[in-house]
Amino acid sequence: MSNLKSNVTSFLFFISVLSVSAQSRTEIAIPDIPGYKTLKCDFHMHTIFSDGDVWPTIRVQEAWQEGLDAIAITDHIEYLPHSQDLAEIDHNRAYEIAEPLANQMGVVLIPGSEITRKMPPGHLNALFVTNANLLEREDWMDACLEAKEQGAFVFWNHPGWKAQQPDSTLWWTEHTQLQEKGILNGIEVYNEKEFYPEALQWAKSKQLTLLCNSDVHAPIAMAYPGTHRPMTLVFATEKSKGAIKQALKDRRTVAYFDNQLVGSRQFLTPLFLGSITIKTKQAGLENHQLKKIMIHNSSDIDFHLKQRQPSIGFSYPDEIILEAHRTVFLDLTGTSDEVKTMERLQLFYEVTNLNMLSGKPLPVNLEVVN
Repeated sequence: MSNLKSNVTSFLFFISVLSVSAQSRTEIAIPDIPGYKTLKCDFHMHTIFSDGDVWPTIRVQEAWQEGLDAIAITDHIEYLPHSQDLAEIDHNRAYEIAEPLANQMGVVLIPGSEITRKMPPGHLNALFVTNANLLEREDWMDACLEAKEQGAFVFWNHPGWKAQQPDSTLWWTEHTQLQEKGILNGIEVYNEKEFYPEALQWAKSKQLTLLCNSDVHAPIAMAYPGTHRPMTLVFATEKSKGAIKQALKDRRTVAYFDNQLVGSRQFLTPLFLGSITIKTKQAGLENHQLKKIMIHNSSDIDFHLKQRQPSIGFSYPDEIILEAHRTVFLDLTGTSDEVKTMERLQLFYEVTNLNMLSGKPLPVNLEVVN
């Protein structure tokens, strides 16, 4: 039986390799930031080994094709609707099947599982587990303690999910207990197609790592037709399991969804500045003159800028959009003789689709030599 199982797995792996041979990878254009690589990750997804619709290797193929650097397959421990179609229940099996292809395709595959309970505590993902089968415990706290014993990084999934919190999104005593025991490390501020403002507040006040994941069950192209999946941007020293785990523990993440970024200002600012280039070397602006400056956006994100305060000696547009992979002109108009004496012109904006942990838009200054 073991030889047959091994042969079947080898055959399926061979078929998976053939199926991706004609695929192409779409690289995600979001810059690295000083000191770190910006890794595009999805830490919440399912396969037929719980309630998903696809074989584990498909998740790897999808991730590679969409430009992701790392993923975690997090099948449910307690909810297995396809169990009658599986020869045996082994919570490590999805990872074992997907790992060889992930290694070949350069996708970092992180072992994980979803501890699936009623509220409280709700659903929790445990990443970097060493043996998912040991998480199958009658008591949910025992399962969480086992995850901690294995060195797992644990985060709270979809805290505002209406099926479990229909009236209001609450932080429960049980979550305080998990955090006090050093078990709860992070929280999803965005899951599938839902944003949870309360979770963003908790990420800040309780110093939890913010995450943003697809929670995909269907094929990814069916779940997110014509758009990218939600993902967690991880700022790691290198593309490896160890570096990703350390980055998660250090809360070096930003949520990326629907052309929006949400996270700490210390990461949003270099992401924005690393994406744009002011191509005009010198404005040479004087009173009553209009000058155009060119700004190029090399990222995949359309940045929406709104003026947060006027400048002295000149005016500039109240709102602009720096479109992805485009160069745009921005008009500056001299409004006093003082502008001629200014060595640098500063434009004070806020990026309305880049939000800090406070929930407020990211303030940025664009500077041009005059």
